[in-house]
Amino acid sequence: MSALVAMRLTAFVRGGRAAVPLIAALVVLGVLYGGGQAGVAEGYGVSAAVLFPVLAWQSKLLLDAEPDVQRHLARVTLGERREWTAGLLAALAAGLVTAAIAMAAPWVTGGMRTPRGAEPPLAVGLALGVWAHLLALAAGVALGALACRAVTRGVLPGVAVLVTGGVLGIVLGLRGSIAPWLVPPLMPAARALTDTGPTAAEVGLLTAHAVAWAAAVIAGYAWLRRRRA
Repeated sequence: MSALVAMRLTAFVRGGRAAVPLIAALVVLGVLYGGGQAGVAEGYGVSAAVLFPVLAWQSKLLLDAEPDVQRHLARVTLGERREWTAGLLAALAAGLVTAAIAMAAPWVTGGMRTPRGAEPPLAVGLALGVWAHLLALAAGVALGALACRAVTRGVLPGVAVLVTGGVLGIVLGLRGSIAPWLVPPLMPAARALTDTGPTAAEVGLLTAHAVAWAAAVIAGYAWLRRRRA
């Protein structure tokens, strides 16, 4: 299965598709940090939230890079579960690179300042930033998988899934939303990373929410793959 993961990553990079979401991420980050310096934890919380649709788009592009016939051959050779698991792992690996660039970008561009006042210390802020981006990555890979061609069978349905998921992720994540559990907790995480930072209980609850949401979406992806095999 590792060979299939490596093959999909190689096709994604050599085919030029990897550059598009990466450029989009850099543009989004440039706009985000262009207005001035932000605190470490707060800046990373907002960064993770706005990167969620980009990571979902990147995952969809990677999963769509493989021709349908080749994907069918991989399923026959490795088995259905291993085939789609390899795709998710490849999307996760690509997303980790994008998340790492997002973590480093504000320091290169001068968009991040050292902590002051009651803000969490630098090491804590960096750890919280990693946590927030991992939440966004899990959610992005799950949504991108649900929008891929193997599930939607077309370009427009896939775009509709991406746009709907991205918009709802922001709207339903706002404070006072009627159904915040329907979307990953990226906006609540961004709010929790302001001022003194989240408590351990908040981190645990938001992590459990994100894991449960991503697991439910991936379970739906696996079910649809089986039905449309």
